[in-house]
Amino acid sequence: MKSHQMCPIVNIILEDSELGDRVLERCLFSNLKKRHYTNALSSRSFLFNGKHSSPQSESCASYKSSFEKHDFSVTTGGLGPWCSPTGSPAPLSCETGCGEGSWILVCRLLVPTQVSLLSMEEDIDTRKINNSFLRDHSYATEADIISTVEFNHTGELLATGDKGGRVVIFQREQESKNQIHRRGEYNVYSTFQSHEPEFDYLKSLEIEEKINKIRWLPQQNAAYFLLSTNDKTVKLWKVSERDKRPEGYNLKDEEGRLRDPATITTLRVPVLRPMDLMVEATPRRVFANAHTYHINSISVNSDYETYMSADDLRINLWNFEITNQSFNIVDIKPANMEELTEVITAAEFHPHHCNTFVYSSSKGTIRLCDMRASALCDRHTKFFEEPEDPSNRSFFSEIISSISDVKFSHSGRYIMTRDYLTVKVWDLNMENRPIETYQVHDYLRSKLCSLYENDCIFDKFECVWNGSDSVIMTGSYNNFFRMFDRNTKRDVTLEASRENSKPRAILKPRKVCVGGKRRKDEISVDSLDFSKKILHTAWHPSENIIAVAATNNLYIFQDKVN
Repeated sequence: MKSHQMCPIVNIILEDSELGDRVLERCLFSNLKKRHYTNALSSRSFLFNGKHSSPQSESCASYKSSFEKHDFSVTTGGLGPWCSPTGSPAPLSCETGCGEGSWILVCRLLVPTQVSLLSMEEDIDTRKINNSFLRDHSYATEADIISTVEFNHTGELLATGDKGGRVVIFQREQESKNQIHRRGEYNVYSTFQSHEPEFDYLKSLEIEEKINKIRWLPQQNAAYFLLSTNDKTVKLWKVSERDKRPEGYNLKDEEGRLRDPATITTLRVPVLRPMDLMVEATPRRVFANAHTYHINSISVNSDYETYMSADDLRINLWNFEITNQSFNIVDIKPANMEELTEVITAAEFHPHHCNTFVYSSSKGTIRLCDMRASALCDRHTKFFEEPEDPSNRSFFSEIISSISDVKFSHSGRYIMTRDYLTVKVWDLNMENRPIETYQVHDYLRSKLCSLYENDCIFDKFECVWNGSDSVIMTGSYNNFFRMFDRNTKRDVTLEASRENSKPRAILKPRKVCVGGKRRKDEISVDSLDFSKKILHTAWHPSENIIAVAATNNLYIFQDKVN
């Protein structure tokens, strides 16, 4: 294995010895994919498929004028109206017992802003989320946008990270005889600043404080441990409670100041006195200086002694007890950066086999690696790729085929991947094609031109399994999120919005109308708000409780109990 000794500056200089190469990397990875696909125009013709758009439309006209001088051909092709595989959305039926499949809003949590955090110190009642933080939505800023959501292994805690570098942990309300319905509600448990903005003087680059990923470790004692990462640094945090304080020191007074030994005439035995509950978050480990590029994934190994962190070109293996050294297990960086054709987009360990992991690429491929075969896993054990239909190839094919998320099923038998338009389920024993493909928002094929113009086509949607691997959930635009039942092949589209934020309100299925006459309960594809998007979701490990992040709002939905 390649070993990285973490000398802060020397290691990076040795790793990228040529100045020209460093400058190229710095420029390239600021927006790698977009530059790669834009350069691809020089060798590809542009094909726009759209039933409701034409070359004379405003968005396509700008493309046509710019492409004509490069002798590009602009064509339009008919695309049948989109419809759900089962017609109208149908309720889900899950193995975990979700009754009729109706989902109700348990609570809408607004991630505390700096203003609301100050008010929390003044009034402890503001820890109750359901209504208190809703008053502070006008103070939301770019830093308050949620960037990751993760349940712990029991589902009792739910952590969110935001673009401001903060981690907010919510705790599930304990069930009481008088208020049974409050069992699914979550309240603020702890809030702390995980990462601060930094500046890389060697490369003259700002390092954002945005939390890219959070991963929980299994609970071994009364304390909780979690990993959080920004673009460059991974931190291990310990979250613990303290409800007692020691009193009666001999050498210190009650205020903590040292006493004059001459005044001490008797010996006292210190005692523990009750105090108000205090939740403390302390950084136990800081894993830094190992990634030249932006970290996009972290995954805890099933041995619970190691974890891996993945950036655009490399994957490193860490031991939780060693912060100054990691092992490089995947390196796809070419000798000449101009030959770069793909980047790593996501990576995850197998849930049961500590030697196995997968990583996905911007080309839509998945590689399964076995660390027993080689220390440096440059050669994959299995390679998953679906052949592309030449008749469906267009300018956007490479962009929309890029995988934004990859997840093992809880059983470890299947892999789920999310690209721009679909969710696919792969069997580890079949590499040539997925066993299941679900269309998330196929009606957007006619909007790829405008989605490319406003950069939405580069959005990275996540996907999650339910506890029994029978249902899949992923996000979409207009604050829509989709659920697919693998057993019944039914699907449903639900909306997380402030208009439906009344507690215990039942969510109504939504449907998008592509063309023709629109029904009362349908929404036109032209009316979708692409600034409202569900990128991050999480599913309780054992119950039908889901968390959906929409900008700075966190929605908790629970399956209706009849």
